Amino acid sequence: MCAKKFVPYANESDVLEIGSLTIENRIDRISISGDIDLTLDKPGLALAKQLQKLLGDVVAQLEKQELPDQLPPPEVTSVANPFE
Repeated sequence: MCAKKFVPYANESDVLEIGSLTIENRIDRISISGDIDLTLDKPGLALAKQLQKLLGDVVAQLEKQELPDQLPPPEVTSVANPFE
């Protein structure tokens, strides 16, 4: 895990890697992509603990707030193609 503290939902820039998982911080969501093998050995345990801590932090942050039933869909905007 990186030395910098990953605070869920705090900004639009933090990225954390655990194994081959990429965890992206957003102000309205945490995006997790990739895969991870939690092997039956010490490295597998270390990865599992990092993942457990991350998810515990996410749950704690969610529980602190009054949450909507569901987020509204994101606004989609079009921009001019700069190559035309």
